[in-house]
Amino acid sequence: MNPKYPGLSVRVADEGFDAYVWGNDFSFEVSAYGEPQMGKRVDQWSVERILPYRKCYGIDPEEFASFRDAPDSAIFMAYLDDRAVGHIVVSTNWNGFAHVDELAVALPARRHGVAKALLDVAQFWSRKKNLPGMMLETQNNNLGACRLYERCGYVMGGIDHLRYRGIDPQTREVAIFWYRLFKTEVQQP
Repeated sequence: MNPKYPGLSVRVADEGFDAYVWGNDFSFEVSAYGEPQMGKRVDQWSVERILPYRKCYGIDPEEFASFRDAPDSAIFMAYLDDRAVGHIVVSTNWNGFAHVDELAVALPARRHGVAKALLDVAQFWSRKKNLPGMMLETQNNNLGACRLYERCGYVMGGIDHLRYRGIDPQTREVAIFWYRLFKTEVQQP
């Protein structure tokens, strides 16, 4: 139970995961592109405002079917008053870090601590496996997510300006890799 949001809980994903994914809107509004810079906080980035549009990643629950009940991965679902409203998929990456493969919160449940609660549970899972930290990737057009990761103690570990150019050669989307380091011997750059 979350004291700030008493009806919020997180549990291991169950057989209702597929129906929950198909039945929710995980899109978000893009209204700006940030210019990420190593060593600068998100609120210090240059921002270019654009005509707003909705972004949807087309989440497919089958993509992560093998992650359930596997020793090196897990899917957790968040509930607000027993209604499924978010999920996180986490796995052990090739580099030894926990990798957040997906984090999504249903549109009406945003701003209720759901994403942070999911990240906290994934962090517990990662620490229990004695991993050195967690990593994830988002884009410069999802500034809300960037601010969330920063608030949760993540540091920017890399920026990739070319990652999405194979999909769209004209895209302004930039991949940003965030890390949450657990141990003091793993130093940030």
